[in-house]
Amino acid sequence: MPRLSPVSKRAAPARTKAATGIPGLDKITDGGIPRGRTSLVIGGPGSGKTIFAMRFLVVGAESLGEPGIFVAFEESVDRLVVNMDGFGWNVGALVPDGICFVDAQPAPDLIQSGTFDLDGMLAALEGLARRMGAKRIVFDALDIVLALLPDAAAQRREVYRLHAWLAANELTAIITAKASAPETEGKTTGHPFSFMQFMVDCAVLLNHSVVLGVSQRSLRIQKYRGSGFNENESPFVIGKNGLDVAISRMLGRSDSEATSERVSSGVARLDTMLGGGYYRAAAILITGFPGTAKTTLSGAFAESACRRGERTLFVSFDSDGVEIVRNLASVGIRLAPYVKSGLLQMISARTITGSAETLLVRIKALAHDHRAQCLVIDPVSVLAQTGNELTAHGVAERLIDWTKADNITLMCTSLLDEMSSSAQTTTPLHVSTLADTWIHLNYLVQAGERNRGLAIIKSRGTAHSNQVRELILSADGVTLADIYTAGGEVVMGTLRWEKERSQRAAAEGAEVASKLKRVRLDAEEAELQVRLKSLHTELVAKQVERTLLAHTTENNAQESSRGRTRIRELRGADLPKRAARK
Repeated sequence: MPRLSPVSKRAAPARTKAATGIPGLDKITDGGIPRGRTSLVIGGPGSGKTIFAMRFLVVGAESLGEPGIFVAFEESVDRLVVNMDGFGWNVGALVPDGICFVDAQPAPDLIQSGTFDLDGMLAALEGLARRMGAKRIVFDALDIVLALLPDAAAQRREVYRLHAWLAANELTAIITAKASAPETEGKTTGHPFSFMQFMVDCAVLLNHSVVLGVSQRSLRIQKYRGSGFNENESPFVIGKNGLDVAISRMLGRSDSEATSERVSSGVARLDTMLGGGYYRAAAILITGFPGTAKTTLSGAFAESACRRGERTLFVSFDSDGVEIVRNLASVGIRLAPYVKSGLLQMISARTITGSAETLLVRIKALAHDHRAQCLVIDPVSVLAQTGNELTAHGVAERLIDWTKADNITLMCTSLLDEMSSSAQTTTPLHVSTLADTWIHLNYLVQAGERNRGLAIIKSRGTAHSNQVRELILSADGVTLADIYTAGGEVVMGTLRWEKERSQRAAAEGAEVASKLKRVRLDAEEAELQVRLKSLHTELVAKQVERTLLAHTTENNAQESSRGRTRIRELRGADLPKRAARK
């Protein structure tokens, strides 16, 4: 008959969480697994169940002051310690005060007689937990011992017994168990121990599969009582530090700080076209067909960064580092001194195999070890190789989010299909929508020549040139030249040079003609000035002559009048008559 259980009127304490120490997992669960409760980790062989559980104990003992117990049902303790030390955890140094191992492997020659239960083992574990003050416990591969029980009812009985014991001792527990293929795909039926998924407070499914020959790992939180969580699958990898769960930008996460600082592209005229260069911590994408000088522009950027004293990581999926250094020296880009000084690290990523997530984790680790301030990935489109099509875009998003968060300036190249007709509208990863600056390189075949053109498709937050420039590579370095149009057709290379020459000749001819005309005009002006001066002199002479003539005429008239008067006086003929009249 059901038993009524009174509900305590006292407010229930807020649910706290226990950190697992697994990057990404604690974020998607907003803190870790439920503290004081039981969590189940299910996965197939090689999915990382034991690594998951051991990391949970290591971070508790090392960083949180929470000792733990590891109960091993499948693997020997010595092998466990050696295997986990491969991740740099130094588990042996935590034994026995931080972590205590209990070897509970059934003997290989065990002959079962009668029935058994877990009471004896749990009693011993309770005493051990009290002595060391354990807060965490792991039961690794519990399905091994449950398989020894005679039937499903006995199995459920012992699981409930274990669950009740864990709750009574307030231990944060992880139980790992093997899963069949249907369970790793999210189904909860068809497995002898599937009832455990309904009993525990948190269930984590680990999946390891091969897609088109590429290993893919994913993690999904199937349930989490009393807490919100990310319900989607999250890719993860097993790297040199253990499990690394990939997460995308989450709602409410603070953005990285934006800066207005500029960094040079390594090509002076390209900096001018960009209004001063790239922004610091920006994501730059260079797309183009094979041979359009994507690697060359990446090398120019890396050389410029090293000149500024910035540590740079150059990851190439196409060539070895020594070949890139040699090849770029032919166009005036000298990387060898910076490689020698350690400022620049060249990585040939062709040796890195695995999924796109594996590549990202390896690149992050290399950048962290090198303390990189600038990162070049040539080409990033390799992330979309066969088997990674579904996950590659998410990897590209996380790559850009990570570099922005760590204030790393990222330059990626992307190889386009030479037969594509939409080269300037799409990229294999669709990363062009995420990039801050997108530069596209292409070919123009004309008059038996193949010339390179450069255009800035977009550059967020800054004015930039909308003109296409011809990209010229020579022993003196990388330069950009104006292109010409003739009859509506773009002209590059030799045709551009011929047009420049004809324009220079025309300009020189026009200048000579202008000089000759100027000389002729100067001569005519001088002639007119002389004529004008002569006419002015002649005018002055005429004016003087006229003045003299008038003066002479007046003098003559006066003199004639005086002469007549004098003659009359001398004659005296009229004098008596005038006197008589008077």
